[in-house]
This record gives sequence, structure tokens and C-alpha cells, in this order.
Amino acid sequence: SYSFCTLLLLLPSTYIMTLRIIAPSEIPRDCSEPVDAKALEQATVIVNEIKEGGEEVAKKWAIKLGDIKEGDEIWVPKDKLKEAYDSLEESVKDVLMRTKDRIFSFAKSQRDSLTDMTTSIPGGQAGHRVAPVKAAGCYAPGGRYPLPSSVLMTACTARAAGVPNVWVASPRPAAVTLAAAFVAGCDGFLQIGGAQAITCLSEGIICPPSDVIVGPGNKWVTAAKSLVQGKCSIDMLAGPSEVLVICDETCSPKAVAADLLAQAEHDVESRPILVTTSADIADQVNVELSKQLEVLPTKETASEAVKKGFCVVTRTIDEAIAISDSIGPEHLEIQTADCEAVAKKCDCYGGLFVGTHAAEVLGDYGAGPNHVLPTGGTARYTGGLSVFNFLRIRTWMNITDSQQSKGLVQDAVQMARLEGLEGHARAAEARLPQ
Repeated sequence: SYSFCTLLLLLPSTYIMTLRIIAPSEIPRDCSEPVDAKALEQATVIVNEIKEGGEEVAKKWAIKLGDIKEGDEIWVPKDKLKEAYDSLEESVKDVLMRTKDRIFSFAKSQRDSLTDMTTSIPGGQAGHRVAPVKAAGCYAPGGRYPLPSSVLMTACTARAAGVPNVWVASPRPAAVTLAAAFVAGCDGFLQIGGAQAITCLSEGIICPPSDVIVGPGNKWVTAAKSLVQGKCSIDMLAGPSEVLVICDETCSPKAVAADLLAQAEHDVESRPILVTTSADIADQVNVELSKQLEVLPTKETASEAVKKGFCVVTRTIDEAIAISDSIGPEHLEIQTADCEAVAKKCDCYGGLFVGTHAAEVLGDYGAGPNHVLPTGGTARYTGGLSVFNFLRIRTWMNITDSQQSKGLVQDAVQMARLEGLEGHARAAEARLPQ
């Protein structure tokens, strides 16, 4: 006999409202290229033209691509950000402030964990000093939905790091998006998006040239970030959103389905993934997905994303962990009996959400840790946005006793000659005590 889920999966693809159940060997491996080739080609034209023509060309592209209308400015001054904030209902102002406070508090704790350091070396001392960059550009998407949370996540973190100049860019901003920039203490706002916004931030068109550009965006934003990287730093090359839930028979299928759909509604390219030790739970979650999708206002987007997702049923939790680590998801939820022990075994993820109550959406909306996270398996070598993206670690040394440093100098001479660099050797020899 067929389960309810299996019967659904036998329907034509237009009726599929559930995750397809696949074997571990069938897990797709299509997340390796963060930059879309066509988007890169198009972004290159925009970036190069704006570099050459400056503000007027940036405005031309912004009008052409629908960011602004003819006659509009491409930037919003600080006083207009305040006006947008003042226009909001008190309850909206309050939630923006509370969210800002939680994000800033977590980021400040991160900043305080990294301090200046001094240690002894032969003949003197060495150490490092921690300093923020001078200017940061923060991008927030403005496509399907206004995302004030992304403004707060990026700009508040920059401020917590101590960055003195912080600008936000987001196309067609709603009042709440402008208000979020005010709450975060931004110095200005570019009301444009895409490659044109990234170029303005990197080149210093209207705003100071950014030392670092951060924030999620569409494929043209990602392509432009790849082009300006080197002139300035970037946080990451982010792709479509992902969530992976590891669960067992103790989970709530209703909550798991809701969490999968929360990411699925972001974009048709989002990928919800379920890895469970229970075939019954797989079926129950799929039943919940089908029911919840029917009444979800964002069903059109979420249902397309669900088609790109999948479910794997494993024999053990350790197998589930191994599958998760091989994928390296942006968001990883653990909803199992011994969730803390399972979480400690997981290695590759952008953000980790432990236990039934730690819903990923709470991370999206400002529990504290940042919601700008690595996608496409890049969690194997990098982490999410943090104050560390805005900081420079500068090392120094000071040698005051040439007798005590003699051995160090002699080693430097020998190493230089091993490498065939006589000028280096002689520069070191000049420091030998007479």
C-alpha cells in the first residue's frame, strides 16, 4: 500500500506540494557556482560604465532598471530617514528599536571578545591592535518584500564594530526600510539596487568609498560584489536561501513544516531540506507542508521552492549529521530528543538553531546572531556576517635590546640567504650589535 505522501508524489509536478523523498546517493550537488555567468556579464557592463561616468551614469542605470523615476535623486539624506521613522506607528517604532538593541548587544559582545594583545619577542615586544574600517556599505534587498531586518543586521553590526561611516543601499525603499536605517544610525541611504548600488558603494559615488561591502542580494548584486572585491572587502558571495532540519520521532511535524516554508517563501530558488531518522515523520511533515501551503499567502513562491527541496530518511542520527555536513546549509535546525548533543557533533553550517523553540525565523528577526549567512556549501570555510568583517587586525613589533635580539637577527640572515635574497640578509646584518 502507498502512504499519503507517496500518492502525492505520484501526481503531476504541477500538483506536488511536498518534498520529494530521495536516497543519500541522490542528493543534488549543484551549489558550487555562487556567481551566475549571465549576471556577471551584465553586471560587468554596469560596473565599468559607472566607474567611468560617475553619478550621472549611476542615475541613468537606476532609472533604466526601475529603482527611481526621472528627476529623483539616488540618495536619501539623514533627515529624510528621521522623517520616515517619525511617520511610523509607535508599535512599529518600538519593534525596530527592540530588534536593533538585541542585534547590537550580540555584536558588541563579539567585539569585546577580541582585544589588543602584547607578547614578548627576543629583545622587545610584539602584538596586535584591533581597529574598525573607516567606511562600510550595507546592502539590503528590496525585491519581493521590504527587508528592514537586513538593514538592521548589517548596519547595526557595523556600528557595533566601531565603523564611523555607514551607508545603506536598497532599491525602492519602503518607509520602514528607511526608518530601520535611521534606527541603526546610518549616515546616508542610496535608494538604488543591483550592480549600480554596489558600484556606488565601492567607488564612493555620493557616499565615502566603502572599505567593506556586506549584505545579501540578487544574482546581479552577487556578481557585482565579485567584481569589486579587491578594491574593497566583501562579506561573502551569497546565493538562494537554504534550511536543513535534522529531526527524529520526537519533533513536531507541524513546526518542522512551518520552518521549511518560512525559508521556501523567500524565493523560488530557495531550498528546504529535511533529514530525518523516521519515515513516518517524513510523511507527517509532508502532509503538514501540503496543508500549510494551501493557506499560505506566499504559496506561489513557496510551492516552487518546495519542488527544489528534498527529504532524506536515514538509519541513524550520525548518518543524518554526515549528510548535513556534506551539504553545509545556510540554516541548520536540530529538532531531536538529545538536540544539544546532536548539535555539538555538527560541523558545517551558517547558523545553528538548537531545539524546538529555537526557530530559525527568530534568528531572521533579531534574536542576536546575524542572519546574513553563507550559502551553497561555503559554510565549510566561512561563517556568517559579524563584527569581524568590519575589523582589521594590525600587528606590530618593537625591539629595544640588540643583544637579546642577536639570535633572531642571525636566524633572519641565514633564512634570507637560504632564499637567495642577499639584500634581506644585509638589512638584517645591519642590526647585529657592534
